[in-house]
Amino acid sequence: MLANVLIMLLGALASILANKGIAVFNDGLRPIVPEHLEGRMDRKSLAATSLALGFGLVVGFGIPFSLTTPILLVHCILLGTDIIGSSSPDGKKGVVIAGIIGALYGLGLMLGLQFVVDLFAMLPINFLPSLGKVGAPIVVAFAAFPALVVAYQYGFKNGLIAFLLTFISRQFFQYYGTFALAEGKNITLNQDGMALLVGMVVMIFFAIREKAPEGSPGANTALLGIFSKRVARVKKNMPLLAIMGGLIAATTSAGIMAGDPISLNLLAQGKYSEAGLAALARGIGFVPLVATTAITTGVYGPAGMTLVFVVGIFIKNPLIAFIVGAIVIVIEIMLLEVIAKGLDKFPGMKSCGDHIRTAMSRILEIALLVGGMVAANDIAPGLGYLFVAGAYVLNKTSKKPLVDMAVGPVAAISLGIIVNILSLVGLYTG
Repeated sequence: MLANVLIMLLGALASILANKGIAVFNDGLRPIVPEHLEGRMDRKSLAATSLALGFGLVVGFGIPFSLTTPILLVHCILLGTDIIGSSSPDGKKGVVIAGIIGALYGLGLMLGLQFVVDLFAMLPINFLPSLGKVGAPIVVAFAAFPALVVAYQYGFKNGLIAFLLTFISRQFFQYYGTFALAEGKNITLNQDGMALLVGMVVMIFFAIREKAPEGSPGANTALLGIFSKRVARVKKNMPLLAIMGGLIAATTSAGIMAGDPISLNLLAQGKYSEAGLAALARGIGFVPLVATTAITTGVYGPAGMTLVFVVGIFIKNPLIAFIVGAIVIVIEIMLLEVIAKGLDKFPGMKSCGDHIRTAMSRILEIALLVGGMVAANDIAPGLGYLFVAGAYVLNKTSKKPLVDMAVGPVAAISLGIIVNILSLVGLYTG
């Protein structure tokens, strides 16, 4: 009951925020929204653009990941609410329509995906347990992303140093990460989480050594002067954005939703500390992007700088998570100008944020391709590797290819459906 109420409230408010041009989740849509708000683009064009940017990601990215675990990927919900809000009319009528459809959409996702899960359990070959293996490589491989960020930003040799420190620290904590306490109890530090932490420390060490030239005003400081009215618009809408952030934190805390495929898979395996670290690293990567686009467009993200997911993961009480999540969004918005000026003083951190997003995508592409192969081969030994490899290379030649990181999960799900059809006609025995 609580899950249904939370997801309906979240869907309704996110759709209303998109309808009013206050916040949209799709980073590509955010710079386009002011074109409509300032009268240079009509509602139909905005709706068509939102649909074109978001629909493929909902179907090809959000839903496949959500099917592999009992947790919804945020892209399922918030990319959909972007489309709903953008497609609803202007004015009070549009707000009501967006709110109602958004709430029904959220509820439909919850019940619809559960229906799919129940339906799969009735198939001759239930392949849902095998799909859980799609995310297995992510847990270990993700710790490599800070080294890739260092390599992108400071060259191969420094990246190699960061990777070796990450690699060695993982092995060190595997053998020496357990500490004895009183009464025979032990504390064990997870080796993958510690390797990720060491990698992030090394990455930040490299980034903060890069300073801006003295006397330089910086690009973000200049933007603040040009777009002061748009910054004021974000601050004016702060109460609604705070409620939105609180709802996202509460929904994450209730175990309904995750902010990215990495933390989603870690949460599904009960690895909360690692999931929180992964969400924090992702949040750091999004600070420059969200801050800069908010300043230049006056449009915020419903999840802000995505730190509300960290709140939801570490606070297991949804009510407290709601309050803290709302406070985090307020702090983010109040600090927008400070963050922009701070990024000017440490240009390495700003570049670091850009590279974090790229590095995470690269690691995810590889880990999910390998995970898709492992899951597919678990569904159909002997066929799985062939099917996923074929799907990946053929997708590259398609006129409308899936994003690379979605190919592994989508191929594994497709193979599961195919072997069930083959089983019905006597061409597969499992």
